[in-house]
Amino acid sequence: MTTGRDLRNALQTPGPWTTAYTDGTSDEPQSVEEAREGRSLRRLADAGAPEGDVAAIREALRERTGAADPSTRYLLVRDGRIVVHEEFAGPRHGPEVFAHGPLPVLVPLLRHRGRMLRYLVVETSRDGADVCLETAGQRDAESSESVEGRTDALPKVQAGGWSQPRWQRHSEEIWKHTQSEVAEVVDRLTREAAPAFIALAGDVRARQLLRDQLAPESASLLVEVDANTRADGAGDAALRHAIEQALDGALARDLAGAIDASHAEGGRLRADGAEAVVAALQQAQVAELFLDARLIAAPAAGAADDADAPGTLVALDAEPWIAAEGETFDAAGEVARQPLAEALARAAVLTDARVRICEDEPQAPDAAREQREAQPPFALLRWERGAPGHMQVQGNGRSFA
Repeated sequence: MTTGRDLRNALQTPGPWTTAYTDGTSDEPQSVEEAREGRSLRRLADAGAPEGDVAAIREALRERTGAADPSTRYLLVRDGRIVVHEEFAGPRHGPEVFAHGPLPVLVPLLRHRGRMLRYLVVETSRDGADVCLETAGQRDAESSESVEGRTDALPKVQAGGWSQPRWQRHSEEIWKHTQSEVAEVVDRLTREAAPAFIALAGDVRARQLLRDQLAPESASLLVEVDANTRADGAGDAALRHAIEQALDGALARDLAGAIDASHAEGGRLRADGAEAVVAALQQAQVAELFLDARLIAAPAAGAADDADAPGTLVALDAEPWIAAEGETFDAAGEVARQPLAEALARAAVLTDARVRICEDEPQAPDAAREQREAQPPFALLRWERGAPGHMQVQGNGRSFA
C-alpha cells in the first residue's frame, strides 16, 4: 500500500494525472472480463487519457492477483507510469471513476483506506492455534503465527478404568499450558499492533481456557465466534460474518468518538462548514476532516477541473494548497478547480490530516435510504481557532461557492 508520505509527494507533483477506480478481477468467464476491460479502456480514452497511461492501466487490469471476488482497484498514473496501484477486498464504495486532468481523483482511495482497521483472528483448539494479524480490505494477513501444543494428551472422554481421572487432569494441564502460550502471542500482538478487536473461534474448551489467561487489555477486545474452524472440514463463513459485523461496529464507534471529540468543550476544537474548514486547512490546523458521503460524486470524464461545477474550490500548487473563489496568495498559483469534497480531501492529505467519510448506510439491507441534503463538511482541529503563536495565512477576497 502507498504510504501517506508517498501519496503526499504524488499530490505535489505536477500532472496531468489519470485516475481509474473500478472493479478488480472476478470469477466471471474470460469473455466477460475482456468486455469489461474494453469498456474501461474506452472510458479512459474518452476522458482524454494519453496512450501511455491507458497502456499502463491495461497491463495492471490484466494482472490476476488472486483476490477474492468481489474486489476493487484504484490506479493513479502519470506519464505512463503507475504511481499508486491498490487493490481492496470487497465491492466499490461508489461509482467507477475514469478521469484525466491536472489533479488525481482522490476520495475513492481515501474512502477505502478509512475502513482499513487492523484486527486479530485467533483460531484455537486443544492442540494449538493460528493467530493472524489482518487489515480490513487487504487480501493477505500482515503476519501469521502458529502455536503447536503437546500431543501426549488423551481425549477427555475415554473408557473407564482406575487411571481415567489422572489422564483427565493430565490432559487439562497440557491444554491449559498450550492456551497459555497462545495467550502470550495474542497479548504481544495486542500491545504491538493495537487491533480494533480480536475475533476468537475454535474448540469450546480451548476458547474458555484461552479467555481465562488473556491479559485484561486483550480480553476486552474479544469477539467470540461459536464455530470450531480448526476442525476437519470446517468452513469459516461464520467467522468471516462475525468479522464483518465487528468491523462495522468498530468503525461506527470510532467515528462517533471522533465526532464527540469535535463537540467537546463547546466545540472549541471544531470548524463547521466549508468556509471555516478551508480557513483551518490553510493553517494546517485540521487534525481530522469529516465529509458526508453525499458530498461525494464521481466527476464526469475529463471534468477534473470543471470551473462551472457547483461547490468548487481552487487547488493551489503550494501552501496553503487550497483557496476559495477569488482568493489569491503571492506564493501559490492555481492548479485547477475541484469539487468541494476532492479539494478539501487533497488539502487534508497535504497537511497530514485524517480524512473520514461519514457513510450513509441504511439500518437494514432492505431499508430505503433517507432523503436529505448532504451535510456540510466539518473538522476537528489541532489547536483552538485564534490561538496565539500560530502562523496566520493571509488571503485576499475570500468568497465561497
